[in-house]
Amino acid sequence: MTYPPQNLSIKSWAEEDRPREKLLSKGKSSLSDAELLAILLGSGTTEDSAVSLSQKILASVDHNLNDLGRRSIAELRTFKGIGEAKAVVISAALELGRRRQLSRIADKPQITCSRDAFNAIAPILLDLQHEEFWMLTLNRANRVLGRLRVSSGGVSGTVVDAKLVFRKALHAEASAVVLCHNHPSGSLLPSQADLDLTKKLDKAGKTLDIAVLDHLIVSERGYYSFADEGRL
Repeated sequence: MTYPPQNLSIKSWAEEDRPREKLLSKGKSSLSDAELLAILLGSGTTEDSAVSLSQKILASVDHNLNDLGRRSIAELRTFKGIGEAKAVVISAALELGRRRQLSRIADKPQITCSRDAFNAIAPILLDLQHEEFWMLTLNRANRVLGRLRVSSGGVSGTVVDAKLVFRKALHAEASAVVLCHNHPSGSLLPSQADLDLTKKLDKAGKTLDIAVLDHLIVSERGYYSFADEGRL
């Protein structure tokens, strides 16, 4: 996609090239990420239009919106033309997007595969800079009853107490659970500790008649499913 010269203000562009006007005439889905971000910024600098500035911001995170959502206000302000107010607007907009994904849980989605489980937990885990262990509690129809945090740790790991896991599952009256934790490093490979813990929790679940359907490792690169890999 090409844009008019950067030294021209957006107001001087042809109307069909302006992000706001384009959204009104063609709909929000017609806009690129840079154009949507430019609408939030409202203006650029003497060197860059709002769209050009947005392109620079997106390029700094390899056009990964999840990564952009993890940027602090201070990190966003390192870009020329981004003051505190604009940084707050960007942060708030991305947080609203994350919460929009979270609100889908109210519909009690059915977990039929690992991708369903990933979609249900990813909005919580993807933005974290430290490791957390969560679980999805499911009813007999494998519909999500809730998402429960079991533990929170540091960058490289978190301690998980099997008793706490199943105390929470029993309290939720769950028939099954999907275990989930993130790897802030981006790695999707399970550690030996991950493998041992999964076996331990699976065994405990069988004793309590609460099925452990899967264990997901989540990172910005996607997810690893113990069930899909035949390790559960």
